[in-house]
Amino acid sequence: MKRTLLFAAASLMVVSALNAETTKKGVKTTQPSRTDSIKRESKPDKNIDQEMAEMVSLVLTSMPEGDAKVKYKTLTEEDFRIVAKELGVEVAAIKAVVKIEAGPKLEGFWAPGVPVVNYAQTLFNKYNGKTKGRKIKDAKVPQGLSGYALKEWTSLTNARKINADAADMGTYWGMFQIGGFNYKLCGCESVEEMVAKVCESEFSQLEMFAVFIRNSGMLEALKKKDWAAFARKYNGPSYAKRGYHTRMAKEYANFKSNESSEPKKSNEQKTPEVKSGVDQKPVELSKEPTDTIKKSVAPVKKNYKKKRRRRRR
Repeated sequence: MKRTLLFAAASLMVVSALNAETTKKGVKTTQPSRTDSIKRESKPDKNIDQEMAEMVSLVLTSMPEGDAKVKYKTLTEEDFRIVAKELGVEVAAIKAVVKIEAGPKLEGFWAPGVPVVNYAQTLFNKYNGKTKGRKIKDAKVPQGLSGYALKEWTSLTNARKINADAADMGTYWGMFQIGGFNYKLCGCESVEEMVAKVCESEFSQLEMFAVFIRNSGMLEALKKKDWAAFARKYNGPSYAKRGYHTRMAKEYANFKSNESSEPKKSNEQKTPEVKSGVDQKPVELSKEPTDTIKKSVAPVKKNYKKKRRRRRR
């Protein structure tokens, strides 16, 4: 059964799982975004078709081989390659966004199954008055946390005891720090489903990011590597003050440079092996003349001594 990824919401494109047609619904969004600009400018990407939606659905329901042991620790090169191919963007471009949004460690989890979160009390207050969500009275803070991670999960857990849906919508999730209120833009039917996907693996978070930027009209900017346009929608109107666009551009250049230098490194590794093979022959051959020289030198010394003795006589 095919899974519909795009839902009717703030200016979203409705993708039908039964045919190859796509339709649009111009519904004004009332969801607050991490940025005011997303609320105003978010538009569905015009280049999305049914074929792409089906491909993304297949990836979302499967995990690349080799991810099982590192799914909470790191994204693999295969993860980046799969999503880059889906979106039609460069791997270096996605890595640049991850580097800026997730930080130098590129992490989406603080512990196995415990994603990175940033709880916003003001957003919880807003949604608590609008939604009658679930109450998780026995909610507990995940074990093994400390410092900032413990603080954020403690706040989130306490809020979940009052209104779990409002708490989850008022929290920014995972390595890409997507607000829970954007669950529809992430292709989910509920914020509960979104949180469940975030908790699965870093690959799931990457896939969710791919759906989010597509539904929010950011894909074209990422394809063109228009960092200012992308950061304006992703990080908000204050992106320039914080230098998001320049930092993304710098990280993209770094990743791109590393990609181009990889073949050179592999050639450099092979070169010493060839040279060492060539150098071995002269070393072996040089032993024979050395022995010969020693033999020839010895008699000369003896003759020299004999001559001296004769002169003394």
